[in-house]
Amino acid sequence: MTVAIKPRRADAVAAPSHRTRGGTSRRSVPWWFTVPALLLFAFVVLVPSARGVYYAFTDWDGLSPDFSWIGFGNFAEMVDDPAATQAIWHTLVIAVAITVLQNGLGLLLALGVNSTIKSRNVLRVFLFAPALVTPIVSAYLWRNLLGPDGAVNSLLGAVGLGSWRQDWLGNPDIALWSVVGVIVWQYAGYSMVIFLAGLQSIPREIHEAAAIDGAGVVRRFWSVTRPLLAPAFTINLMLSIIGGLKLFDQVYALTGGGPGHATDTLSTLIYKDAFTLGEFGYSIALAVVLTIIVSVASTGQYFGLSRAEKAAS
Repeated sequence: MTVAIKPRRADAVAAPSHRTRGGTSRRSVPWWFTVPALLLFAFVVLVPSARGVYYAFTDWDGLSPDFSWIGFGNFAEMVDDPAATQAIWHTLVIAVAITVLQNGLGLLLALGVNSTIKSRNVLRVFLFAPALVTPIVSAYLWRNLLGPDGAVNSLLGAVGLGSWRQDWLGNPDIALWSVVGVIVWQYAGYSMVIFLAGLQSIPREIHEAAAIDGAGVVRRFWSVTRPLLAPAFTINLMLSIIGGLKLFDQVYALTGGGPGHATDTLSTLIYKDAFTLGEFGYSIALAVVLTIIVSVASTGQYFGLSRAEKAAS
């Protein structure tokens, strides 16, 4: 009598697994698969960052191999440096202004193009188009438009508003807000797209039910739309606050940090101190402060928005 041996199925050969608390098995992935990526990340990011933090406590000029350890001297100098304190203030003002204006305008545009108007698809393309332009190109374009003899002043004069003509980028009182306006113009469409995706994911039946219950447009937005847009708010606010704190290219192309230090941010001041004045140790100390500000702001905002998102859901 022969015994038939049932062939073993190929899919029965499984990767190593272990049992979880509930009794089900879960395949384990060998951790050493991540070693090459971790080594590359350490070589490209962690080691240079650690060396940079070390140089923040020295008087290194960026070229000479000789430098001295000065401890917190660079950070103490930063407190007494009016250019540094002004740059920190400008950085915070730009970040807050961009976050509020860009997302407020982006939400209004998203609500507009989410309606049933026939030209909504064309409007979406035109409103999002500025976000596709390279920031440095957009900045040079607006530098010409906002010049004393630029198109903006020419247009104001042509429509009888000659008294409104300004040196938009040369006046210390309005130069910073001109920079904010350029950035909001470019990225409001980007925020619009994210809000629009959130709006289109909201079931129409919810709005219809609220309308049947007698809720008006404002009430439906505040009680229905706004809570369901919490994930879109989280993404947009995180992107705008981090981008605003790290802003460099548009500011440097538009004003170079001027007039004087009227539009200097931490990023532009870092560049000037390092590559113009040769104070690499001091500029790296400024970069460390900027990193701390970005980390604290983004972490606090993330946890705050996540808590609000959970409460809304």
